[in-house]
Amino acid sequence: MKVISASEAASLIQPGDSILVSGSGGGHCVPEAVLEAIEARFLESGAPRDLCLIHAVGIGDRKLKGAARFRHPGMLRRSITGALVDSPPLIELAQKNLIESYTLPQGVIAQMTREIAAGRPGVITKTGLHTFVDPRQRGARQSASAREDLVELLEIGGEEWLRFKPFPLDVVLLRGTTADEDGNITMEQEAVPGEMLSSAQAGRRLGAVVVVQVKRLARRGTLPQRAVKIPGILVDHVVVDENQRQTYFSDYNPSYSGEMRIPLEGLRRLPFTERKIVARRAAMEIRPGAVCNLGAGISTGVSAVAAEEGFLDEVVLTNEQGFVGGAPLTGPDSGAAQNYDAMVDQPYQFDFYDGGGLDIAFLSFAEVDGEGHVNVSRFGDTIVGIGGFVNISQNARKVVFSGTFTAGGLQIATTDGQLRILQEGRSRKFVRSVEQICYNGRFAREQGREAVFVTERAVFRVGASGLELCEVAPGIDIERDIVAHMDFRPAIAADLRTMDARLFAAEPMGLRRDIAALGSQARQPRRRLGLKDSPRRVAGVAEPA
Repeated sequence: MKVISASEAASLIQPGDSILVSGSGGGHCVPEAVLEAIEARFLESGAPRDLCLIHAVGIGDRKLKGAARFRHPGMLRRSITGALVDSPPLIELAQKNLIESYTLPQGVIAQMTREIAAGRPGVITKTGLHTFVDPRQRGARQSASAREDLVELLEIGGEEWLRFKPFPLDVVLLRGTTADEDGNITMEQEAVPGEMLSSAQAGRRLGAVVVVQVKRLARRGTLPQRAVKIPGILVDHVVVDENQRQTYFSDYNPSYSGEMRIPLEGLRRLPFTERKIVARRAAMEIRPGAVCNLGAGISTGVSAVAAEEGFLDEVVLTNEQGFVGGAPLTGPDSGAAQNYDAMVDQPYQFDFYDGGGLDIAFLSFAEVDGEGHVNVSRFGDTIVGIGGFVNISQNARKVVFSGTFTAGGLQIATTDGQLRILQEGRSRKFVRSVEQICYNGRFAREQGREAVFVTERAVFRVGASGLELCEVAPGIDIERDIVAHMDFRPAIAADLRTMDARLFAAEPMGLRRDIAALGSQARQPRRRLGLKDSPRRVAGVAEPA
């Protein structure tokens, strides 16, 4: 292992290299000093060119940091990521067909590092079937120049599966907190765990150069052995950045790294807006003991509601970055969490999700059609990507999709428990046909999975014939305020109800008492793989069903 400068690390990259970069969202575990040096080298010399950039989660400050440092003409040939929303300049390149753009499920990319490390033939999964990731639709492509098939359809045991093909690696750029003189890496101050070990192992197997950016160096033999996340045998070079920040927006917060817990009163509260109304109504779907996921966007507000209402400890909130328990964060540091009970590597979190471990998933939606198909990834020229959405939505027992009824300029008012629409949003979300299918409502119904759509003025469920209106806010007229702003007419539930008036007042609702009265979430019964309605068999011997 050698300690080198960021500029020396940048000089290791050759034209056409495939580069795997660690990190999440707003600078969590992103080796930013090295990325900055790569950009500086390109601007000075025009090299390296035609790169393939791979990262499981979108990384960037939504301006010019992170993945956006590869935005310069000729620098990037291909982008493989779960999301582009954190790096708008790469969205523009994909729009103009200047790069080959693929947005694969976040969990697939995270798990792929482990599959490459073990020399297996890629990720074989049902995640992505009947969505735009499926090769029968778009094969995860976001630009016309993306012609290579990165995913293929298989049949195994009479069932459909997807195989995501392994990608080549030439350089692996990772981040930790401390390195010793042998290259052993610890992550004691990092805000997310990521897939550091699997990425380093993948790089080792393929002969890639593995570079780890850290904040400080320690003497050989002084790091606690069990604190080492990446063994030195997997590390070629270390770059020390003494000014390394925990995230782009936070220099260092010990509650992010699990070094301390904070009082619940210290958790951020949501201002009383239409977003809080939606988060509150979504939170009403929780049952005590439920294992939940909170996705990005408006759904992250569920943790703030749970803390404010005093029932955060009654449920288990998780997020795809690897946290179990506590409160996933909202705002610019979204992706991290506070007061959590455990932190696991991202590939293992997705193993749990893919295996049906979630009782309830709270996700956002951007477009939904009458079948209950959902789009969160692309709207015309806006390419967002899917993050962990497909892994989570396709495998949870129940999905609560949250969003405002319309988007762009929506203004509301609440008086005496009644809701009024002062100004409608410019864009409709309930459309005749979604542009990309990220959640297939028909496929979910066939599998017996439940979906609820929560907005500030109405709640829908997916019934036998598609989307069904089941709740309306007090003060809202169905024809004027709901149907008139949809591209299709939903079914109306026979037991149509009025939304709880407490949702529309600023003071706390008292949800802790309500949720406690619902009883514990029933645990999902065990299932045997490949055995449906036939008698169970083990080694050819029939068992009682």
